[in-house]
Amino acid sequence: MKNQSIRSHIDWVSVFIYVALVTLGWLNIYSSSLSLEEAGGFDFAQIYGKQMIFIFLSVPLIIMILAVDGKFYEKYSVILYAIALLLLAGLYVFGKEIKGQVNWYQFGPISFQPAEFAKVGTALALAKYLSDVQVNLKDQNRQLQALGIIILPVLLIVPHDPGSALIYAAFFLVLYREGLPAWYLWVGFIAIIVFVLSLVWASWMIIAIAAVVILFFYYRTRHVDRNIIFSSAILVAVALMTFSVHYVFENVFQQHHRDRFNILLGKEVDLKGIGYNINQSKIAIGSGGWFGKGYLEGTQTKGGFVPEQHTDYIFTTVGEEWGFVGCIVVLALFVLLFVRIIYLAERQKTKFSRVYGYCVATILFIHFFVNIAMVLGIFPTIGVPLPFFSYGGSGLWGFTILLFIFLKMDANKVNEW
Repeated sequence: MKNQSIRSHIDWVSVFIYVALVTLGWLNIYSSSLSLEEAGGFDFAQIYGKQMIFIFLSVPLIIMILAVDGKFYEKYSVILYAIALLLLAGLYVFGKEIKGQVNWYQFGPISFQPAEFAKVGTALALAKYLSDVQVNLKDQNRQLQALGIIILPVLLIVPHDPGSALIYAAFFLVLYREGLPAWYLWVGFIAIIVFVLSLVWASWMIIAIAAVVILFFYYRTRHVDRNIIFSSAILVAVALMTFSVHYVFENVFQQHHRDRFNILLGKEVDLKGIGYNINQSKIAIGSGGWFGKGYLEGTQTKGGFVPEQHTDYIFTTVGEEWGFVGCIVVLALFVLLFVRIIYLAERQKTKFSRVYGYCVATILFIHFFVNIAMVLGIFPTIGVPLPFFSYGGSGLWGFTILLFIFLKMDANKVNEW
C-alpha cells in the first residue's frame, strides 16, 4: 500500500523531465567521447560506458530515497549536514588531487566528490532551521545564524574549488523568499559590479561614479538626515573594496582564475592558450546553425577541439550537432523543471518541504545559468557542471538525491496536516 501511494502521488512530470535530461545528456556524452576514444562496439570502460553505469546505479538510489519515510530527511537533517561538513574537512587530510584540485576521495577505481553532496546537506539544514516556529529573518541574530549554515561549507570548499562554492549563492535567493531583507541581495549585486569594474577601470573613476549615484539618491530621499550616515558608509565601503580588489585578485586568486577573468574582460587575447576552450566552444556552438550538423556528425566534436567537452562543455555538443532548435529544446526542459519544482514547493503543507523545494530549484538554476554562460563565453570558466548532462557519477547522483528527496516530500504531503 505504501509503494502504491508513492506511485500514485509522486510528481511524474518532474520524473519525466529528469529522465529526458539524463537521456539527452548521455547521448551527448556518447557523441563527445567518441572523438577521444576509439569507435566501434560498446565499452563500459570508456567515458560513455562509465556514465551509463552511473545512470543504472541511479535507479536503486532513487528507489532507496523514495522508500525512506519522508520525515527522515527532516528529523536527521542536522546530522546529514554535519556528515557533509566532516567529509569536506576530511579532504584536507585524505583528499586526492585530480587536475590540480583536491576535491576527491579515491577508493580504488572509484572517485567521490563530497562537494556535490554537501549541497543536499546544506539545503536540508537550512530548511530545518527556517522551519523553526521561532525563526524570523527580520531579526539580525537569525540572519547571522542562517548565513552561518551557508558559509561553513563555503569556507571548506573555497580553497579547493571556488566554482562549487559559488553555487551556494543560490541559498541567498531562498533566504530572500523567506523574508531576508532585500538589501542583502543589493549589497551582493553591487559588490559584484564593483569587483568587475575595479579590474577594468581606475579606482578613482569607480569612487567618483559611486559618489554621483549615492548623491542622486541621497537628495531624492525625503529623510535626508536619516540617510547621511548610511550613504557615507556605502561610499566608504565602495572605496575600500576598489582598493582591495587588486590585492585579492593577485594574491588570493590562482593564476588560471586570473587568466580566465583577463580573457573574459578582454585584457588578454590568447586563443591558443588559456582562451582556447572558450574560443572553441563558441566556434562549435555557432557552427551548428539552426538545425545542427546531425547527431555524431559534429566536426568540432569529432576532432576533439573542445577540451573537457563531455564534462563542463557538454552543451557545445548540443549546439554543434543539434543546432539552435536543439538548444532551445534542452533549455526549455530545464526551465520546465525549474518552474515545476517552484510550483510544487508553493503547494507544500509544511515550511520545511517548501524551503527545501526552493533550495532544489535555486541550486539547479545557478548550476544551469553559470554553465550555459560559461560555454557561451560570458562568464569565466570555473568548472561548474550542467545538471543531469555533464559526465560524472558524483554530479549525477548529487543532483538526483537533491531532486528526489523533494519529490518524496511532495508525494508525502497527502499525509501532512
